[in-house]
Amino acid sequence: MTTRRDFLKKGTLTMTGLAVAGSSGVWASTGKADYVSNRPVLAKRNFTSKAVEETIATVKPKLKDPKLAWMFENCFPNTLDTTVEHEMKNGRPDTFVITGDIHGMWLRDSTAQVWPYLPLANEDKALSTLLAGVVNRQTQCILLDPYANAFNKELVPGDWMSDFTDMKNGLHERKWEIDSLCYAVRLAYHYWKTTGDTAVFDADWQKAAAAIVKTFKEQQRKDGLGPYRFERTTARQLDTLSNGGYGRPLKPVGLINSSFRPSDDASTFGFLIPSNLFAVVSLRQMAEISKEVTGDKGFAKECKKLADEVEKAIQEYAIIEHPRHGKVYAFEVDGFGNATFMDDANVPSLLALPYLGCVDKNDPIYQNTRELVWSVDNPYFFKGKVAEGIGGPHIGYDMVWPMSIIMKAMTSSDDKEIAWCIKTLRDTDGGTGFMHESFHKDDPANFTRSWFAWANTLFGELILKLVNEGKINLLS
Repeated sequence: MTTRRDFLKKGTLTMTGLAVAGSSGVWASTGKADYVSNRPVLAKRNFTSKAVEETIATVKPKLKDPKLAWMFENCFPNTLDTTVEHEMKNGRPDTFVITGDIHGMWLRDSTAQVWPYLPLANEDKALSTLLAGVVNRQTQCILLDPYANAFNKELVPGDWMSDFTDMKNGLHERKWEIDSLCYAVRLAYHYWKTTGDTAVFDADWQKAAAAIVKTFKEQQRKDGLGPYRFERTTARQLDTLSNGGYGRPLKPVGLINSSFRPSDDASTFGFLIPSNLFAVVSLRQMAEISKEVTGDKGFAKECKKLADEVEKAIQEYAIIEHPRHGKVYAFEVDGFGNATFMDDANVPSLLALPYLGCVDKNDPIYQNTRELVWSVDNPYFFKGKVAEGIGGPHIGYDMVWPMSIIMKAMTSSDDKEIAWCIKTLRDTDGGTGFMHESFHKDDPANFTRSWFAWANTLFGELILKLVNEGKINLLS
């Protein structure tokens, strides 16, 4: 069986393009200039977008650091180059998106992987059709099972059929994670807002939306534990749930249980706050779609009511006084008064809340939380010889996730901080020209997942964001 943890690579790669002393930029430029693209040759790329290629051609010359330009060219198109499988199915676009080195489609990852291309959709009809295909595929995945996090391309048995849960053909894995459903809503909503195309909101999408709300309500656990349980025969604690597959007890207070985190690790306390905040955003987006597009005002009202209830519960149960950082968002709570002060690099995270539109980045509680999670008060914050950043129990001690560094830059208003993030990302690729799942805080050549498209395109999104904001000086 293949899991994300199986791709730990411990190599002897050395860093290329070391900093040149005395460079006049914000940070020292790399000394090497003869980088060769690591993209597949044109004939072997899964999908080619005219708008994406034009963006690369426009942005690359603006990046005066040769290694950074090379990494952008490698990373930004990586999802299209290597992970999308696009076709027309029953007269509608259908796009299956693998994560990279695992041939399964996660609802979370597939949205995140194509997200940076959304702003280009109106410039490239083929790209727009591909994105519609991801929405359509995600709709069918949710209809198959709203509790599953990852799916096969066909209705065939997956790698985890031995799990003690309601596995069925077509499921790759069945870990209940709030954010999986939120990401599907996020893509559909913003696809509509970007393109104006409402064809994705067909009868199936409306059934899937109803299933999302039904699942959220079931996992508020007001009427018992609900239909979902999960156990796995494993030596790894966070790959299974306690108490017969239901996890630790929760007090029904209006929050939504998430049995697993975005890392696919089991939650400690089931009310995972970043995901609950994400759910509030998603419910309000579904309400807007229902009001403006599908005309179901009753469902819109139901979504808004649930969003308001969850938001109120967050305010009451998830904002806690920390002894050093003041009022902060807890990572998880249980409604009984127990809470965890930490963060995990996977998004949604506490650090990434403004990126997902959950909070304003200038909100004082978020700023306190941000200070906490990027400090030794977060047990999964690691600082070493080459970098510092947030990791998580999925990989373990001393492994920094580039995703956390990217999110630090995405949510920062401090140019020096952003420049540090870019330099650190450039210098911790292990000489590969790509992002990875994680790398050792003292040795970037010791990394996990050599092919992880989410992190690659997220890095490209960050570079493009800074270019569009006129912050070229932070990239050179």
